Amino acid sequence: MAWTWRFEKSDGTEVQPAVQPEEFTTQGDAESWIGEVWKDLLEGGADQVVLSEDGTKIYGPMSLHATEG
Repeated sequence: MAWTWRFEKSDGTEVQPAVQPEEFTTQGDAESWIGEVWKDLLEGGADQVVLSEDGTKIYGPMSLHATEG
């Protein structure tokens, strides 16, 4: 199984990530990685991400913008 992230602008347009991801073997590894680099991805132009497993969308889009409050 391969878990991968898709990086998008807020309108769903795919963008190249500021930090190049690997293919992850577990959902937990993929989510841990996004938790570590989301600020760099946001600064690099990505607004949201989508998680897929072997090409099947699992969830998303998930915003990289922090919520107020």
